[in-house]
Amino acid sequence: MEAIISIIIQLVAGAVGGNGLGAATKNLSLGTTGNTIAGAIGGVGGTWLASLVPGLAGLVGGAGTGMDAGALVSQGVSGLVGGGILTAIVAAVRKATAK
Repeated sequence: MEAIISIIIQLVAGAVGGNGLGAATKNLSLGTTGNTIAGAIGGVGGTWLASLVPGLAGLVGGAGTGMDAGALVSQGVSGLVGGGILTAIVAAVRKATAK
């Protein structure tokens, strides 16, 4: 159950990050659906990557490592950042290939 809650937090935070980036920079927007999908995937991926960094591994942990507030907040923040970053990468690649 703890793992599911962690993944849901990562997905939602990533989707918010992707849509936030799309709203802030119109030239990197993939549309609402594209921003949401890329952001959600980036949220999970960003949290996973953050858990591999030695200094962040204890904070972020992995899916299912605990339900304390610090771990959930750090998973949310890393999901938010990861979602924004992946959305920006996908939008940049899409623009580069469209030309």
